Amino acid sequence: MNRGLITRRSALASGIGAASLLALRAPAFATPTELAGAIAEFTGNAPVQRGRVKLDLSPLVENGNSVSVSVKADSPMTVQDHVRAIAIFTEQNPQPNVITVRLGPRAGRAFVNTRMRLATSQKVIAVAGFSDGSFWSDQVDVIVTLAACVE
Repeated sequence: MNRGLITRRSALASGIGAASLLALRAPAFATPTELAGAIAEFTGNAPVQRGRVKLDLSPLVENGNSVSVSVKADSPMTVQDHVRAIAIFTEQNPQPNVITVRLGPRAGRAFVNTRMRLATSQKVIAVAGFSDGSFWSDQVDVIVTLAACVE
Protein backbone atom coordinates (compact mmCIF):
# COMPACT_ATOMS: atom_id res chain seq x y z
CA MET A 1 0.00 0.00 0.00
CA ASN A 2 1.42 3.39 -1.03
CA ARG A 3 0.82 5.97 1.70
CA GLY A 4 1.26 8.96 -0.67
CA LEU A 5 -1.70 8.13 -2.92
CA ILE A 6 -5.34 8.92 -2.30
CA THR A 7 -7.52 5.97 -3.19
CA ARG A 8 -11.06 6.18 -4.51
CA ARG A 9 -12.35 4.71 -1.27
CA SER A 10 -10.62 7.31 0.92
CA ALA A 11 -11.78 10.15 -1.34
CA LEU A 12 -15.35 8.83 -1.31
CA ALA A 13 -15.29 8.39 2.47
CA SER A 14 -13.98 11.96 2.91
CA GLY A 15 -16.71 13.32 0.63
CA ILE A 16 -19.45 11.45 2.48
CA GLY A 17 -18.07 12.64 5.81
CA ALA A 18 -18.00 16.27 4.67
CA ALA A 19 -21.52 16.02 3.25
CA SER A 20 -22.74 14.54 6.55
CA LEU A 21 -21.27 17.45 8.50
CA LEU A 22 -22.94 19.97 6.19
CA ALA A 23 -26.28 18.17 6.49
CA LEU A 24 -26.07 18.22 10.30
CA ARG A 25 -25.18 21.91 10.41
CA ALA A 26 -28.16 24.02 11.46
CA PRO A 27 -29.26 26.66 8.96
CA ALA A 28 -28.25 30.20 9.85
CA PHE A 29 -31.12 32.52 10.71
CA ALA A 30 -31.07 36.20 11.55
CA THR A 31 -31.39 36.96 15.24
CA PRO A 32 -33.83 39.47 16.79
CA THR A 33 -30.81 41.70 17.42
CA GLU A 34 -29.85 41.60 13.72
CA LEU A 35 -33.47 42.39 12.78
CA ALA A 36 -33.54 45.39 15.13
CA GLY A 37 -30.16 46.50 13.79
CA ALA A 38 -31.32 46.29 10.16
CA ILE A 39 -34.42 48.35 10.92
CA ALA A 40 -32.35 50.87 12.89
CA GLU A 41 -29.93 51.18 9.98
CA PHE A 42 -32.85 51.82 7.59
CA THR A 43 -34.44 54.42 9.88
CA GLY A 44 -31.24 56.02 11.16
CA ASN A 45 -32.37 55.06 14.69
CA ALA A 46 -35.54 57.15 14.34
CA PRO A 47 -38.64 55.83 16.12
CA VAL A 48 -41.00 53.63 14.08
CA GLN A 49 -44.75 54.02 14.58
CA ARG A 50 -47.51 51.57 13.67
CA GLY A 51 -49.93 52.68 10.94
CA ARG A 52 -49.96 54.44 7.53
CA VAL A 53 -48.49 51.25 5.99
CA LYS A 54 -50.37 48.14 4.88
CA LEU A 55 -48.39 44.91 4.47
CA ASP A 56 -50.41 42.48 2.34
CA LEU A 57 -49.13 38.97 2.99
CA SER A 58 -51.02 35.76 3.64
CA PRO A 59 -50.74 34.63 7.28
CA LEU A 60 -50.56 30.99 6.10
CA VAL A 61 -48.05 30.14 3.36
CA GLU A 62 -47.88 26.62 1.94
CA ASN A 63 -44.53 27.04 0.16
CA GLY A 64 -41.89 29.47 1.40
CA ASN A 65 -39.97 29.38 -1.89
CA SER A 66 -42.15 32.00 -3.57
CA VAL A 67 -44.31 34.20 -1.35
CA SER A 68 -46.25 37.10 -2.82
CA VAL A 69 -46.00 40.29 -0.76
CA SER A 70 -47.10 43.87 -1.33
CA VAL A 71 -46.73 47.05 0.69
CA LYS A 72 -48.83 50.17 0.33
CA ALA A 73 -48.18 53.39 2.22
CA ASP A 74 -50.79 56.06 2.83
CA SER A 75 -49.33 59.13 1.11
CA PRO A 76 -50.51 61.66 -1.50
CA MET A 77 -47.03 61.40 -3.12
CA THR A 78 -46.65 65.16 -3.60
CA VAL A 79 -43.38 67.08 -3.43
CA GLN A 80 -44.25 68.18 0.11
CA ASP A 81 -45.57 64.81 1.36
CA HIS A 82 -44.25 61.57 -0.13
CA VAL A 83 -42.68 58.23 0.73
CA ARG A 84 -38.91 58.15 0.28
CA ALA A 85 -38.39 54.41 0.79
CA ILE A 86 -40.12 51.16 1.65
CA ALA A 87 -38.27 48.22 3.17
CA ILE A 88 -39.32 44.67 4.06
CA PHE A 89 -37.63 42.82 6.92
CA THR A 90 -37.90 39.23 8.16
CA GLU A 91 -37.27 37.82 11.58
CA GLN A 92 -35.93 34.33 10.67
CA ASN A 93 -34.43 34.50 7.16
CA PRO A 94 -30.63 34.30 6.79
CA GLN A 95 -30.63 38.05 5.97
CA PRO A 96 -33.13 40.27 7.81
CA ASN A 97 -33.40 42.90 5.02
CA VAL A 98 -35.40 41.42 2.13
CA ILE A 99 -35.73 44.50 -0.08
CA THR A 100 -35.44 48.28 0.05
CA VAL A 101 -37.15 50.37 -2.62
CA ARG A 102 -36.41 54.08 -3.02
CA LEU A 103 -39.33 56.25 -4.13
CA GLY A 104 -40.08 59.89 -4.80
CA PRO A 105 -43.06 62.08 -5.61
CA ARG A 106 -42.87 61.18 -9.30
CA ALA A 107 -43.59 57.52 -8.44
CA GLY A 108 -47.28 58.46 -8.32
CA ARG A 109 -48.16 56.04 -5.55
CA ALA A 110 -46.34 54.38 -2.68
CA PHE A 111 -46.78 50.73 -3.61
CA VAL A 112 -44.38 47.79 -3.90
CA ASN A 113 -45.31 44.28 -5.06
CA THR A 114 -42.79 41.43 -5.22
CA ARG A 115 -42.10 37.83 -4.24
CA MET A 116 -39.74 36.64 -1.55
CA ARG A 117 -38.56 33.46 0.14
CA LEU A 118 -39.36 32.64 3.74
CA ALA A 119 -37.08 30.28 5.65
CA THR A 120 -39.65 29.35 8.29
CA SER A 121 -42.66 30.64 10.18
CA GLN A 122 -41.84 34.16 11.30
CA LYS A 123 -42.73 37.82 11.59
CA VAL A 124 -42.47 39.96 8.43
CA ILE A 125 -42.21 43.73 8.90
CA ALA A 126 -42.66 46.54 6.35
CA VAL A 127 -41.31 50.00 7.15
CA ALA A 128 -41.89 53.16 5.09
CA GLY A 129 -39.84 56.32 5.44
CA PHE A 130 -41.71 59.54 4.70
CA SER A 131 -40.40 62.90 3.47
CA ASP A 132 -41.10 64.51 6.88
CA GLY A 133 -38.58 62.13 8.48
CA SER A 134 -41.17 59.86 10.10
CA PHE A 135 -41.18 56.08 9.79
CA TRP A 136 -44.32 53.95 9.85
CA SER A 137 -44.74 50.17 9.81
CA ASP A 138 -46.97 47.14 9.63
CA GLN A 139 -46.22 43.51 10.42
CA VAL A 140 -47.69 40.07 9.75
CA ASP A 141 -46.99 36.84 11.60
CA VAL A 142 -46.67 34.16 8.90
CA ILE A 143 -46.92 30.39 9.29
CA VAL A 144 -44.89 28.56 6.61
CA THR A 145 -45.65 24.86 6.04
CA LEU A 146 -42.78 24.18 3.55
CA ALA A 147 -39.71 26.23 4.43
CA ALA A 148 -37.25 27.81 1.99
CA CYS A 149 -33.74 29.35 2.34
CA VAL A 150 -32.33 26.26 4.07
CA GLU A 151 -30.31 24.57 1.33
